[in-house]
Amino acid sequence: MIWKSRLTVRGISHPKTFLFLLLTLSFPVLHSGCSTTQAPPQIAQLPPAEIPCPPPFLDSEDIDPGLPVTAPLKAPKIVIKKAKKKLFLYSEEKLLRTYPVKLGFNPVGDKVRQGDKRTPEGSYYICMKNPRSKYYLSLGLSYPSIEDAERGLEQKLITKNDRDRIIERISKKAIPPWDTPLGGEIFIHGGGETWDWTYGCVALRNKDIEELFKVIALGTEVVIQQ
Repeated sequence: MIWKSRLTVRGISHPKTFLFLLLTLSFPVLHSGCSTTQAPPQIAQLPPAEIPCPPPFLDSEDIDPGLPVTAPLKAPKIVIKKAKKKLFLYSEEKLLRTYPVKLGFNPVGDKVRQGDKRTPEGSYYICMKNPRSKYYLSLGLSYPSIEDAERGLEQKLITKNDRDRIIERISKKAIPPWDTPLGGEIFIHGGGETWDWTYGCVALRNKDIEELFKVIALGTEVVIQQ
């Protein structure tokens, strides 16, 4: 009866009461941080990272190949794109170099008549070379062309005689008449360092026209596009 006397000393007279008390005291301990179902720690939500904008699309022509420009070029060709303000130099359809250019005071639109300060558009050729140009060096363009002459006659800007003179000179790959109401003396020359300041010519930097002047021969095809 020793067991009964010990329960009596602690004020507990029944074994079931003692077990209930023991379980009640131990329940908080079993749930005080050791549970396997504890909620995972919360991770601070960071704002979404900004996605960088992709670089603007670059046309292959916007990148200067930087290839050597040495004479003689094979089947050389010059293409001038007024909207891009660039001159493209080709040899056998292969792009060698790209040069920035400046145009006439009115860079948009085709040249129609003398004094409109527009750079002509169409197919031309180099009809003269001037090593003593007022603008460093210059390459003369065969403006007005036969197409320019036909349009000028249709618009009654020139006479039939003017049209015929232009056709005759162009057919011989010579310098066309520059004394008609269509104007003339359109050059690719130096001095193109600032803005569209010419009276219809195409201006390059002096170092660029110097490079072109050395390799471009008379009769070289020149295409001018808007």
